[in-house]
Amino acid sequence: MGSKEIEAPTSPSPLSSSSTRWWSKETVAVVTGANKGIGYAFVKRLAELGLTVILTSRDVLRGQNAIELLRAQGLDNVHFFRLDVTDPALIHAFVSWLRDKYGGLDILVNNAGVSFNEIGENSLEHAETVIKTNYYGTKLFTEALLPLFRRSSSLSRILNISSQLGQLNKVKNPTIREELEDEEKLSEEGIENVVRRFFESVRKGTWKEEGWPSIWTDYSVSKIALNAYSRLLAKRYKEHGLIINCYCPGFTRTAMTRDKGNHTADVAADLGTTLLLLPHRNLPTGKFYSGVNPVLNSKL
Repeated sequence: MGSKEIEAPTSPSPLSSSSTRWWSKETVAVVTGANKGIGYAFVKRLAELGLTVILTSRDVLRGQNAIELLRAQGLDNVHFFRLDVTDPALIHAFVSWLRDKYGGLDILVNNAGVSFNEIGENSLEHAETVIKTNYYGTKLFTEALLPLFRRSSSLSRILNISSQLGQLNKVKNPTIREELEDEEKLSEEGIENVVRRFFESVRKGTWKEEGWPSIWTDYSVSKIALNAYSRLLAKRYKEHGLIINCYCPGFTRTAMTRDKGNHTADVAADLGTTLLLLPHRNLPTGKFYSGVNPVLNSKL
């Protein structure tokens, strides 16, 4: 992760052959932030491929409406549970429900995220809100689910939806980059130090001079932290049957981008699902994927 970018395979699709299909309706996938946009598209694609999919959303009505829409398309293998990844009580309720109903899970797509779409502006309140959701919330929810993964033949996977904006080359300050680049020294404490340093620079109004990303700053830093944590987690679980990667869907037309972008959420989710469901022999861990869109034939 970080500067280790790997292009995603696009053609032929590994999912087109029944010989590569390792999953079934007994395979349980959880997708966060999934009542709309990329998360919803992931749920739809995974359900179309026959997995049992849990759609989560902070808003009960929107989540239930999303489920009804999917079931109207013949997808009866989708289910809803209310979840806010920043709320420990809701996470605990979800984990208990998942354990009791399904006994565990096989796939987690961490899609939930927020952004204030600000360029050249910043505030401590916005920075804390974005990082609380995109980094700390994802981390909190993931760690709550780790004991429930059915790690059989390394087929359990976590895919963290990230961004090119979270690549370390977006940070101009070499000291900050060095804190996260060193594979051997990377630690949760180091990631925490970087986040705290960012908050302090925002509080003092010195974040520009200190070399933090200039575009979608809060969002970028949240993804920088998420990418580093994903790499650390992948290393920790490499020998324990759990594959963990990050995926940048590119400039996708969603509410977060105010419906601007180069492609639809369905296109982004189709490629992301292909990566997620690759046979184990084709899927490394601890990598950052920025896909090649087969329609545009250009790097996202």
